[in-house]
Amino acid sequence: MSATQSLAQFVSTPLEERLSRDHLLHARERLLDLFRRTAREVPAYRDFLATRQFDPASVRTYEDFARLPLISKRNYITAYPLPARCRGGTVSGSEILAMSSGSTGKPFGWPRSIEHELEVATRFEHVFARSFGADRRSTLVVICFAMGSWVGGMYTAQCCRYLAQKGYPITMVTPGNNPAEILRIVEDLGQYFDQLVLAGYPPFLKDVVDRGLTGGLDWSSYNVKMILAGEVFSEEWRSLVCERLGAGDPAWATASLYGTADAGVLGNETPLSISLRRLFGAHPEAARTVFGESRLPTLVQYDPCSRYFETHQDTLVVSADSGVPLVRYHIADKGGIFGYDELLQRVRDLGADPLTGLDEDGVAPLPFVYLFGRADFTVSYFGANVYPENISVGLEQPDIRNWVSGKFVLHVVETAQRDKELHVIVEISPGIEPTAHLAEVIGASIRSQLLRLNSEFANYVPAAYQAPRITLRPSGDTEYFPAGVKHRYTRK
Repeated sequence: MSATQSLAQFVSTPLEERLSRDHLLHARERLLDLFRRTAREVPAYRDFLATRQFDPASVRTYEDFARLPLISKRNYITAYPLPARCRGGTVSGSEILAMSSGSTGKPFGWPRSIEHELEVATRFEHVFARSFGADRRSTLVVICFAMGSWVGGMYTAQCCRYLAQKGYPITMVTPGNNPAEILRIVEDLGQYFDQLVLAGYPPFLKDVVDRGLTGGLDWSSYNVKMILAGEVFSEEWRSLVCERLGAGDPAWATASLYGTADAGVLGNETPLSISLRRLFGAHPEAARTVFGESRLPTLVQYDPCSRYFETHQDTLVVSADSGVPLVRYHIADKGGIFGYDELLQRVRDLGADPLTGLDEDGVAPLPFVYLFGRADFTVSYFGANVYPENISVGLEQPDIRNWVSGKFVLHVVETAQRDKELHVIVEISPGIEPTAHLAEVIGASIRSQLLRLNSEFANYVPAAYQAPRITLRPSGDTEYFPAGVKHRYTRK
């Protein structure tokens, strides 16, 4: 199908058709078709199967598909040159190359074409139409992701253009991750639209919101919504930022996207998934019962006709078409999947109504995927896994949050006596004086939330070692919190 035909089909297809149960019935049929085309057209995948003595002709059913060997960055992406991983053995069939962040090594190039972007545009459409009402409100989208070869900014910009071509009253502006320019645009242009959507990385958007408040900006006059990506955050964080924006119900004012450079946007938050996550956030024991962890995962809904999820040893596997087709690709994010009816029944079994307060716009019969992020972003302390999400909640408590930016670095230090200490370096807000008393209060808040949220910490760590050592650093500290760099919350 040509680019013009793909765009015409996207423009003419109602969103409701992509969200219907009838649409979802074809997921496994499409999955088998993706496998057959990839085995036939992609030289690297043919060789990958041949070296493992796997006959593609033996895959006739979904049960056969589930026997296929997993591909990964190590055994496939780095093992074969880029052209060999593309259809026809050439990169020239794709229109754009995006770069991964390089967080696991050197950056990788990921080619894609308009037909692949349109699959992702449907995830944006779900958010804009069902959550933000952007099909009937004039909307200024301010893209605050870095603009360049990296995937987030360009992907978001392209998808917003496709929605505008479909008839959505959306206007896009692309200042990138420049706080001063973002705030100038909001003040100069925001008044001309019914609503304003900020799209960016959560810590960066919070910094923009706080800078605006410091400069006297009245965010509440712009009816602000947020599209977020790239990081697990707490529900306390969501509530805090919505409060500072003067936004309404966070379930309808925010949406996080689960995406990777490898496969594009894999799923999106919905009012239903956010409401469920907020329910689990308020009841940690219920979250442990359902997700098996002391921390709260990101919870999104996904279209298995576009991105098909499986699990392998409590980690996620995805199949998706793109410039580099991925068949049973082990992305290694820790998490799992639930069917739509399955998760709702689990919530009912806990004594709650999962659909309370939601109308038909907030509910779609799509399955759920949950993820905790990469396991290497945790630290081990007395045998307990300590997660950045647990520390975040301690910094987002009402008596703490105005003193800190929300950024921190977590690591374990061995003393000269060979004892272990849990250290947290915390970035304080501009104008805040770093004092021993402030560090003590912050440490007590973090310890309290660790004991509440993390059962391993509460049971494994002796009481004498539970209080974290807090170091306060100024805003923008070049060693720990340099500007313009994607922040890492842990150090080994």
